[in-house]
Amino acid sequence: MPYAINMILLLIALATFAATFLGGSFALRLKDKLHLILGFSAGAVVAIAFFDILPEALELAQGHYSSSTVLSITALGFLLYLFLDRTFLLHGGHRHEDCDDHDHHTSSERGAAGAGSLSLHSFLDGIGIGLGFQVAPAVGLVVAAAVLAHDFSDGINTVNFILKNGGSHESARRWLLVDAATPVLGILLTLLFAVHEQTLGLLLALFAGFFLYLGASDLIPESYHAHPMRWTTYSTLLGVLVLYLIIKLAGG
Repeated sequence: MPYAINMILLLIALATFAATFLGGSFALRLKDKLHLILGFSAGAVVAIAFFDILPEALELAQGHYSSSTVLSITALGFLLYLFLDRTFLLHGGHRHEDCDDHDHHTSSERGAAGAGSLSLHSFLDGIGIGLGFQVAPAVGLVVAAAVLAHDFSDGINTVNFILKNGGSHESARRWLLVDAATPVLGILLTLLFAVHEQTLGLLLALFAGFFLYLGASDLIPESYHAHPMRWTTYSTLLGVLVLYLIIKLAGG
């Protein structure tokens, strides 16, 4: 790529890191309002899956795979995460203070799995930005705008998955750094070689299924557990609305 494009990509990579890190720092400072942040995060995760990841997956796969195939991959992602959650991660629905050591260990694993899924999605976001610039600078800028629109929320969601499963602030900060760094790595990777767009489309569809499961099975129930349901419900709806508007304004 030309030098100017490489410099733009470097600036975008730094912006993705900053946006994700700021979102996570925001969640860490407002831990006492975690149920409201979790409600917002639940809405944000579902909105990102429906309004950002799935449309992008369908667009990338267009001409290579049918819409039904892409949506089937999304369903596979949902069911795969459900199987892993129930079989290996042992979703028990316990409150943190009621967990014994074994429950706390499996709960921490669930938090790491959720944060890891978000980090992998962020990595694919970086690849998407790099691929967009390989097609045309204008396409790359549109993709970058959409990614930056929800990176702040990604940081919040990553921290929330760790904290709500009994993880420490230190663990949340480590995962936040991982999530903030992965889009940078994805962008840098595309400078070395190209990835087929149709393959990226299927991967995004798979992660859309992951996100839908995480939002519906994990974040939404946890957000109103032992808290007034009305305000957490409003917070969830606000999360959907805010991310929808941001994605649409960004051209997603």
